[in-house]
Amino acid sequence: MNAETQQRILDAVDSGFEAQLAITRDFVAIPSTRGAEGPCQDMIGDLLRQRGYEVDDWHINVDDLKDLRGFGPIEHDFSKARSVVGTYRPQTNGGKSLILQGHCDVVPAGPLELWDTPPFSPVIKDGKMFGRGACDMKSGTIGALYALDAIKAAGFRPTARIHFQSVIEEESTGVGALSTLQRGYRADACFIPEPTGGKMVRSQVGVIWFRLRVKGHPTHVAFAGSGANAIMAAYHLIQALQKLEIEWNERAKADRHFKTLNHPINFNPGIIKGGDWASSVPAWCDVDCRIAVLPGWSIADHQKEIMACVAAAARNHRFLANNPPEIEWSGFLSEGYELTDAAAPEAAFGKAFSKVYGGAVEDLVFTALTDTRFYGLNHGIPSLCFGASGGEMHGFNEFVELESLKKTTKAMALFIAEWCGVEKA
Repeated sequence: MNAETQQRILDAVDSGFEAQLAITRDFVAIPSTRGAEGPCQDMIGDLLRQRGYEVDDWHINVDDLKDLRGFGPIEHDFSKARSVVGTYRPQTNGGKSLILQGHCDVVPAGPLELWDTPPFSPVIKDGKMFGRGACDMKSGTIGALYALDAIKAAGFRPTARIHFQSVIEEESTGVGALSTLQRGYRADACFIPEPTGGKMVRSQVGVIWFRLRVKGHPTHVAFAGSGANAIMAAYHLIQALQKLEIEWNERAKADRHFKTLNHPINFNPGIIKGGDWASSVPAWCDVDCRIAVLPGWSIADHQKEIMACVAAAARNHRFLANNPPEIEWSGFLSEGYELTDAAAPEAAFGKAFSKVYGGAVEDLVFTALTDTRFYGLNHGIPSLCFGASGGEMHGFNEFVELESLKKTTKAMALFIAEWCGVEKA
């Protein structure tokens, strides 16, 4: 790809950026929390059809996925769950095929009064777009779509098959991405524009979700000593799991990538529910937890370690020793992933990055996870993850930096052109 072609594509990104931001704002305005992603999938389907892509929009059948590597349990109503894939087929086959993927699901906004502006009424100010999902990762998804648009607007068309995929459940199980693989979608590489601060994810953690179900013995609080408080017993278990977190972080010091980080394994008791009455000793407590694992660590082995930790802590508790807690696997059962055997797509992206940013792309050792794992681990498809800068993901006042988003869009457009090849339209 010569310099003139590159510049025409870059100029096209600049020309289309205001329209890109308008569509991004509309996309962020849809409150696509877990189980409510349908309107976002409708929007993506419409955008793909308007551009002439073949659109495959299907309901996800959990029974088709439950035996596949990386499947995580689904507990909520999944009857309306859908994946959407738009396929571009070239007139001339000259390049390498590509999957472009984004997820449209977002985490809950939390108490609305703690946001400076409403989370689903996106606002642009001070060079940033604010809103739930603006950074993670709706701006990246729309950016990938406008990267494709820029190639067309510059007078070119790709010479390889491209699947543009919009998935759900990235924040909880990953079965949306898994469903596209079960459906048969494959390519020579995958690119996911998660917000990475302009760095390439080199290695990422896996995640295990589990629920502690703790019993107590209820009594009037006036006689609390004769009962057993399930909430306090749950804290006893949480303290034991915090010690397990310390052990796993010690183990992480042997990992060639994660040894550079001080505390890569994070345990989080994220949801707690318990009790029925403030003046009654609580008879039950459920705690939903998340803990990370590193690439190469066995999910099954680390589930056993969690169970052993909880069992040992229960044996040292007056009530739980005879009333052991239960553990339910409540979402992610996801392995870590390290980007390997990806020299060709990384070289193509390196050229694009150098043109837009200058220099060489930096690696990122990521203490969260992305859908890249399914492509690399399940099917040996090298899966790159690179995206814009922003902040407050999963927090209040989430934002994406617009100049960073524009650069990311330019890098994606040049990468697509380099990897897939282009010809004059």
